[in-house]
Amino acid sequence: MPDANAALFSSWESFYVIIGSSSAALTGLMFVVVSLVPSARTKGSQDTLDAFATPNVVHFCAAFLISAVLSAPWRAFPVPAALLGLVGAAGLAYGLIVTRRARRQRDYEPVFEDILWHMILPLIAYAAMIASAWALASGTTGALFAVAAATILLLFIGIHNAWDTVTYLAAKAFDAEHEPHRKRPTSGRHASHDK
Repeated sequence: MPDANAALFSSWESFYVIIGSSSAALTGLMFVVVSLVPSARTKGSQDTLDAFATPNVVHFCAAFLISAVLSAPWRAFPVPAALLGLVGAAGLAYGLIVTRRARRQRDYEPVFEDILWHMILPLIAYAAMIASAWALASGTTGALFAVAAATILLLFIGIHNAWDTVTYLAAKAFDAEHEPHRKRPTSGRHASHDK
């Protein structure tokens, strides 16, 4: 049976090479995105950054770690299943922390799309990882498809949220650049919005 398990893991190798490489490259791009924050001249708190930017890197790194774990030459399921369970549990705990931070921050009012992509879907992906790890530990080979789905979901969450961050920062930078050309009200109800 160990040889059959090794063959099963090796059949997923190219999938995880693609996912792992993509995750690593996108993690690097997130550093570029974060470097744009100062040039966008936004007034953001650390809680806002921790709730809406940092998790993207965590999701990419989780996908990269999962890819590394499942690309190793395992001959049996228990050890990789335990590692995947740890990744899922850590991700689930981190997702709850991110949800708390997103609710605590006051710089931005999340809309449903933000709640879905930044809070709900990551929790689903990490919970699926825990369930998949449990099934894999008991020898259910179909669990590898659930692990793959959860890993792809983490990658898509990171891509969506990184794009969301970039477009938000670009819009803020555009507004900041063109704000001096706008006529600012000096009194009335709109004056309090221009600080």
